[in-house]
Amino acid sequence: MASNLLHVLPPQGLLRPLAVPERLLLGPGPSNVPPRILAAGGRQLLGHMHPEVLQVMDDIKVGIQYAFQTQNQLTLAISGTGHCAMEAALLNLVEHGDTVLVAVNGIWGQRAADIARRLGASVHELLKPPGEYFPPWDIEEGLVRHKPSVLFITHGESSTGVLQPLEGLGKLCHRHGCLLLVDAVASLGGAPIFMDQQEIDILYSGSQKVLNAPPGSAPISFSERAREKILRRKTKPPSFYLDMRWLANYWGCDGEPRRYHHTAPINSFFSLREGLAMLAELGLENSWEHHRVNCAQLCQGLRDLGLELFVKEEKARLPTITTVRVPEGYDWKEITAFLMDNHAIEIAGGLGPSVGKVLRIGLMGCNSTSRNVDRVLHALRDALRCCRRSRL
Repeated sequence: MASNLLHVLPPQGLLRPLAVPERLLLGPGPSNVPPRILAAGGRQLLGHMHPEVLQVMDDIKVGIQYAFQTQNQLTLAISGTGHCAMEAALLNLVEHGDTVLVAVNGIWGQRAADIARRLGASVHELLKPPGEYFPPWDIEEGLVRHKPSVLFITHGESSTGVLQPLEGLGKLCHRHGCLLLVDAVASLGGAPIFMDQQEIDILYSGSQKVLNAPPGSAPISFSERAREKILRRKTKPPSFYLDMRWLANYWGCDGEPRRYHHTAPINSFFSLREGLAMLAELGLENSWEHHRVNCAQLCQGLRDLGLELFVKEEKARLPTITTVRVPEGYDWKEITAFLMDNHAIEIAGGLGPSVGKVLRIGLMGCNSTSRNVDRVLHALRDALRCCRRSRL
């Protein structure tokens, strides 16, 4: 009789076994997850307040401190992707009426400006064309003119392949009474970054790039200056879920007994812990050099194919994501589809201001190997020949 009450039948798709194809993910992320991290994420669940889980969280905290090169007490992982960490950073720091300066040379600056405006901030943008970076004198001019309380800048702009130099920016910001907020989602572990030495006040990243963990957890850290600004807020952050005071307690960052805040993505934390452990075992300097060498091999191979690198200056090329101009007479969608259909390799087109202009090739963490460079160059050579033939 109860069955007569059901007007929606069991979906046929859910009655079939899950099928996931094997692909080499050489786009801007996520990257392939190695067996060790897959195994960690497949462990049996524990309660989110069990001492074993709290120990994993402590391991993650010290792993992030190593990866960021910081001793900040307020260091933890957001239960969300890198984009969630961007929101967490801004909504904890910024109150209605605050002035925020955003360096925009790709989509992540655009997104940060959008978020800050939603928080009621007075937002000013420093603009550079896609493929270019911000020299210190441009930053200082913006600081003098707008007198912001926070400067947002992207270290690894994944939409354009630009690596932003950070040296001296922290000192510059502090000289003008401003906090430095840095997005390192696409660069962490692939390019040198020194949070304390470079006087970065807020730094965040994501789990799914060089750390090779599934998306869903995001390392973040706040300097003492940034923590004090949070404590001086006149109003509560607009999000309870991302309120850093609550999160600091849950992660054992405030010296108080830990209290329940939310049910953490426990298996994501298991995976992130292993990704950070693998980075620690390899060593940061080895990881940076590993990415530099493989990126250089890729760039030379792309030139040999007659392709034009999008970022002109070598020092400004992001080692984890390389961008090339879409060659004249080709459709980027045909090239990316050809690689997927014929070689089971993912690369990506542009994003935001680089849409239609570039192809993006990611070499991150365990995916950054000489063998994968050879594979993607072979596949691109095949794609350029076949896609061109289809147009004749």
